[in-house]
Amino acid sequence: MSGEAPIAGYETPIHRALVEPVLLGGAPRSMAILAGTCAAALGLGLQQWLAGLVVWLVGHSLMAFAARRDPDFGPVLARHLRQKGYLAC
Repeated sequence: MSGEAPIAGYETPIHRALVEPVLLGGAPRSMAILAGTCAAALGLGLQQWLAGLVVWLVGHSLMAFAARRDPDFGPVLARHLRQKGYLAC
């Protein structure tokens, strides 16, 4: 069946945006917003501009690196932290 031609009328194009993850600057959108909010709170609220910039830069870089390896690392990480270990000591 894999070498046969498709049947007319049963082929539908799917837009790329429906299957690709939503990224913001290479990092998952929700996590990038969270990192930016934490960095802004540190930089504006505590008036630690340099520390806020470093937190944002390091956090966003790590998230972008992880998203390049696996775009669904956020839900996988959340599930990993939520579930108990099977053979925990």
